[in-house]
Amino acid sequence: MGGARRRCKAQGLGSSAAAPRPGECRFERCAMKLLRFWFDPVSPYAYLGFERLPEVLAGLSYCVEYRPVLFAGLLQHWGQKGPAEIEPKRAWTFRHVEWLARHHGIALHTPLQHPFNPLPLLRLALACAEAGGAPNRRVVEAVLRHVWCGAGADANDPARLEALVQDLAPCRDAQSQQVKDELRGAGQEAVQRGVFGVPTIELEGRLFWGLDSLEMVAACLRGEPWFGTGWDSAGAPRAGVRRAG
Repeated sequence: MGGARRRCKAQGLGSSAAAPRPGECRFERCAMKLLRFWFDPVSPYAYLGFERLPEVLAGLSYCVEYRPVLFAGLLQHWGQKGPAEIEPKRAWTFRHVEWLARHHGIALHTPLQHPFNPLPLLRLALACAEAGGAPNRRVVEAVLRHVWCGAGADANDPARLEALVQDLAPCRDAQSQQVKDELRGAGQEAVQRGVFGVPTIELEGRLFWGLDSLEMVAACLRGEPWFGTGWDSAGAPRAGVRRAG
C-alpha cells in the first residue's frame, strides 16, 4: 500500500496563481525537459496518473505542460470504441482503477454518471489559462478531483460546476468561441502527434500512454540507454495478418 490515503480537496483552490510545485515551471523559460501531459477528466486513469506523477518522478528534473483534450475525439479519429462502450471492459476498468487507487493510497469515488460529457470541465481548465496557454497543476487538480473526489456526485451537476467556476475564477469565458476553438485545436494537435488515448505523456517526441507508463517515463528522464536505440527498433512496423474490412 502507498501509505495513508490522500485526501480529496474540493476547497482551498482559489484563483490566484500558486507557487510552482516540484516538476513545474514556465515553459518558455524552462531549461529542463518538458513533459506534455494530455488528459481528459472523464478518464480515471488520467486522474490516477496525475496524482502519481510527482511521486514516480521524484528527484528528476522536468517541467510539465498540462494539455486538456477530448478523449472521445481521439477515439473517433482512430476508429476506437471507448472502454465504457464495451460492457466487460467497462466493468474491468472500474474494478481495476478502484484497486489501483486503494493500492496507491489515492482517494477515488466514481461519479454518479459515467461516461459523462467532459466538455464543460475541459473548457473551464483552458479558460483558467491565458489565450494559447495551458492550465497549471492547481487548476488541473481541481478539475480532476471535482470528478473523482466528489463523493460519487454528478460531475456535471450545475450547482457543483458553478461552485468550481467560482473557486477557480477563470480569466476567460469558458463558453467563448476562443476557448472552444483552442480545445478543438488541441484535439487536432494531439492526433497529429500520434496521441490515441489518455493519459499520454509526451517527452522529446516519444509518447507514453497510460498510467502504467509512468515508470517508463522516469527511466527515459534518467537517460537509460535503451531509449537511444531500443525505442525505435521495438516500435518498427512488422509483417502480420490484418483484420478484414
